[in-house]
Amino acid sequence: MVSKSQTKLITSLQQKKYRDQTGFFVAEGPKVIAELLRENMKLRWFFSTDVAQVSTENHFHITEAELKKISFLKTANTSLAVFEIPKPRATKDSGLIVALDAVRDPGNLGTIIRLCDWFGVQQLLCSEDTADCFNPKVVQATMGSLARVQVHYLSFSEYLEKTKLPIYGGFMDGKNIYSEKLPENGIIVMGNEANGISEEIIQKITHKITIPRFGKIQKTESLNVATATAILLSEFRRTIEK
Repeated sequence: MVSKSQTKLITSLQQKKYRDQTGFFVAEGPKVIAELLRENMKLRWFFSTDVAQVSTENHFHITEAELKKISFLKTANTSLAVFEIPKPRATKDSGLIVALDAVRDPGNLGTIIRLCDWFGVQQLLCSEDTADCFNPKVVQATMGSLARVQVHYLSFSEYLEKTKLPIYGGFMDGKNIYSEKLPENGIIVMGNEANGISEEIIQKITHKITIPRFGKIQKTESLNVATATAILLSEFRRTIEK
């Protein structure tokens, strides 16, 4: 059974201000929850329609109707969990880093977090106006990778001003990514879905790169930011492994 106070708290976690106030976020579905638990994310409550999964005092067996009331999904899964938001860690100015400048779409952010996990990128830097990584839609899209990638929200311009790493930015008029010699350590900046990288951040870019279009027509204006991130990360990692 889900109490009224639990229902009120869980439904409030759809909004960032309440996630910030309470220090909790929601994950749904057995696969996502299992991944977060495997990485030692601190569990507050676990709710499931499967009685076999209810094993401890903070596990609750609930009906499908109860799950539907607290779920953020259009079609509720079999389980929902509330986790503590982990305390932020210090950033490290080393390795391959992805940096997002005002990426607003939760699905894009979640996919990029998952891509970072796949390509061994341990740090993702986000401008303060980038989507919240603990948004329920982002958490779902990461499929558990959120527990393995350190996401930092910071003053973007100040960080890039101080870093000693080369800063790469994705542009339509940059140098061909497939012909560039790419470093093992560096920052890859990806811009807003509609406007690209902001003028302030462009001033900090040391290397402009592009993913060339192929084919005769070439009318596609741009790539989705998550798709572009996947291609760039693949190329950075491929050149390292040569």
